Amino acid sequence: MEDSSKRRFLRGAAVAALMGGLAAGVGAQAWAHGGPGNGPHGRGSLSGPIDPARMEARLERMVKHLAVEVDATPEQTAKLAEIAKSAARELAPMRQKARDARRQAMDLLAAPTVDRAAIERLRGEQIQAADAASRRLSQALADAAEVLTPDQRRKAAEHLRAWRGPRRESPRQRG
Repeated sequence: MEDSSKRRFLRGAAVAALMGGLAAGVGAQAWAHGGPGNGPHGRGSLSGPIDPARMEARLERMVKHLAVEVDATPEQTAKLAEIAKSAARELAPMRQKARDARRQAMDLLAAPTVDRAAIERLRGEQIQAADAASRRLSQALADAAEVLTPDQRRKAAEHLRAWRGPRRESPRQRG
């Protein structure tokens, strides 16, 4: 692969990591504390502070629902709830950082001159934030997987796939 192709690939991978990490981390947080009157369709929003008690109650309900689907024991359910709540508490501050980054990006876009150094600095910061969120989410996933048996993990994966609903395949997935 020549240098320009490598750069394009790495740039695309960085953007994908940024979008995926932020969408997973921030989006999960926004959704996790949602409810009636808290964003469109009751799914939460990024416009206000997270009520920690409400977020933890929501996570408890989600974990209990999943635990029923996979036949988890009460001990497993308690461990899974703590894993989810711990990850959510650690990821919550990233919401404000993501909001701040969007504001900075809009300020840079609206500026009379293009400040490429500032744009690059912001991009680098967002890649680091996405990496941190991805790392924490991966840790939570591995911790949860260790709590469940192989059969329970299979059931959980099937349930979560069904919950997400049908998705269009990308050209790469089609073959």
